[in-house]
Amino acid sequence: MVRVGVAGFGMGGRVFHCPLISSVEGLELAGVLERNSNKAAERYPGIITYRSLEAMLADRSLDLFVVTTPSGTHFEVARQILEAGKHVVVDKPMAIRSEQIAELIHLAAARNVLLAAFHNRRWDSDFQTVQRLLQEDALGRLVSFESRFDRWRPKKPTDRLWKEDTGQGGGVMHDLGTHIGDQALSLFGKPESIFADVRCERPWATANDAFTIRLRYADFMVILGANSLSLPAGPRFHLRGTKGNYWKYGMDPQEAALNRITRIEDAAWGREPEEEWGTLHLDAGCNTVTHRVEPATGDFRLYYAGMRDAVLGKCSVPVAAVDAWRVARLLEWAVESSEQRREIACDWSGEPA
Repeated sequence: MVRVGVAGFGMGGRVFHCPLISSVEGLELAGVLERNSNKAAERYPGIITYRSLEAMLADRSLDLFVVTTPSGTHFEVARQILEAGKHVVVDKPMAIRSEQIAELIHLAAARNVLLAAFHNRRWDSDFQTVQRLLQEDALGRLVSFESRFDRWRPKKPTDRLWKEDTGQGGGVMHDLGTHIGDQALSLFGKPESIFADVRCERPWATANDAFTIRLRYADFMVILGANSLSLPAGPRFHLRGTKGNYWKYGMDPQEAALNRITRIEDAAWGREPEEEWGTLHLDAGCNTVTHRVEPATGDFRLYYAGMRDAVLGKCSVPVAAVDAWRVARLLEWAVESSEQRREIACDWSGEPA
């Protein structure tokens, strides 16, 4: 049994990490760091509530630590855990700056412990389906891949105000750009160059709330985007190829479901309702053949099953820390491109070993 301690019980700990850890055989949610409340213990009777990181690190029975504190604190909390010689999962973004992630990577290597990025959206149903279509060559030669997180959130928030401070990891670039940037890099590898427009669209916004990023590859283009003023939202994915197009609307259902539970017990977990399936449009000479695509089943639990096995020495971590560095570097180039209003060549030579 791998005993897990979770640092933080905000949305990340409550909605994602604790329910997933509790749902994976071989993992035990042993304790949660909450400085001033007991919300985790109320939802998970029998766990330990730690009042400080030092107290949690002093519990030698813990095998794996999870950092899900506000984004601006990720680097320092993860650094202390690694200094103590403990395995750690860090929620996205792993750190605000790529050089901080490089420092964590070197520290983990020096302490001979595991460091993993929580990029759970590789296990989204829609992303798994897109991955399958590309592997099957369903669209022919890909010419354009578009991935977007468009939402309608016009009102100024009254809580989690750090999300409006880019210095603390706020803004949609760190929040959503990390997810879709990681998905693009995991599918296609490193782009040659990047051109981006990063903006504040809502009148009260102090952190970026909209972006469009274009990644140039040798023979196709990847377009990534997010904003908070789309009503209705545009497609989540749009793929164009020499045989046809694939359109997908709507979001993977897992986050909404996790928000209501403490443990996954639904045998149909991660399956999208048929009315939300994507559509494939293929050229058939004089006609277009259109059909719904039955999606792959999404399952965030697979991430933590992989972490369990990595801690037990059976495999590598499900998302390497260097992948988090690559995404962070990509987003830094995006901001640079937007500020300078020019295309930036991607120089990957500084990647940490």
